[in-house]
Amino acid sequence: MKAAFYNGHGIMEVKDYPTPKVGPGEVMIRVMATGICGSDLNMNKAKTKADEVPAGHEVAGEIIETGEDVSKKMIGSRVAVEVLGSGRSCNSCWYCRQGQYIHCNDRGGSVGGGFSEYLVRKARGCYQISDEMSWTDGALVEPLAVSVHGLRMGRLKGNETVAVIGSGTIGLTTIAAARQLGAGKIYATYRHPQQANMAKTLGADGVASSEGKEFEEMVLNATDGRGADLTVETVGGSGNETLRQSFEVTRRQGTIIILGVFYGDQSVDWNKPVLKEQTIQGSICYGIVDGVHDFERSIEIFSNRGFKLNKIVTHTYSLENIQNGFQTAYDKTQGSIKVHINQE
Repeated sequence: MKAAFYNGHGIMEVKDYPTPKVGPGEVMIRVMATGICGSDLNMNKAKTKADEVPAGHEVAGEIIETGEDVSKKMIGSRVAVEVLGSGRSCNSCWYCRQGQYIHCNDRGGSVGGGFSEYLVRKARGCYQISDEMSWTDGALVEPLAVSVHGLRMGRLKGNETVAVIGSGTIGLTTIAAARQLGAGKIYATYRHPQQANMAKTLGADGVASSEGKEFEEMVLNATDGRGADLTVETVGGSGNETLRQSFEVTRRQGTIIILGVFYGDQSVDWNKPVLKEQTIQGSICYGIVDGVHDFERSIEIFSNRGFKLNKIVTHTYSLENIQNGFQTAYDKTQGSIKVHINQE
């Protein structure tokens, strides 16, 4: 089969790669759409060696083969694939028994991700999508589930004022999820004009530049000086500015959810959140919350009339042209928000 690999020198190359074999409890998926995640971009920058297996974890496709102990009735199913957690989990350790598959003590090795023609994962990691959902919708289930998980971990109940730091993919899916899960007012930061416009389209009541004090002033003015009930940090990186901003815009005894991935040591003044009695909740990927997997809740959200998260996909490329896709995803001056690799 064909698959794409980062070569360690800034280029995604398409090569021949052995088609994975289906084992017990597994299925083979014909990949139809895969999103380029911000983590794919960041990890490639840090790599000094070529990939040995294809990456790509925002995947939708069709099941074409089943292994032992998997019903043949699954063949033909259109699915969003939970590549990282339940699709690789042992299903028997303490974390798996709690439905927290991403924390599995014995996750299976990866034979590759969605930047390829075919993918093998455990059947329990495949979540059926409706016929009304496009393959683009299916590949957006994963980033939406990241945000749904964060908001559920933060115990969003409804009518809260929510501040979202960043309007990249996860920032935008957080805005969309918060609106669908009943948030009151939503305010977000942005770096690029297309992000500001999309944040408003998906339900933000106000947007402001991530630079300076404009955002902090907007949130405080909108809440009579209190600040947001719930703030979601979605940027991460190597600096601490977004953490500082989160402390500032969140009210006393409010909650801060950290979805962004930070690199290196962070110098943070913890007096601010301590004195404000703020709750800081880390959130990584997805799992089962209150008896429902975040993928299932996200697919349910896609059934809501008028939910058009797929508008964030501004560019699509074929697998053969994946290098152009990565270049577009890096270069926001081209108006890109979300880039997909489609094979339909």
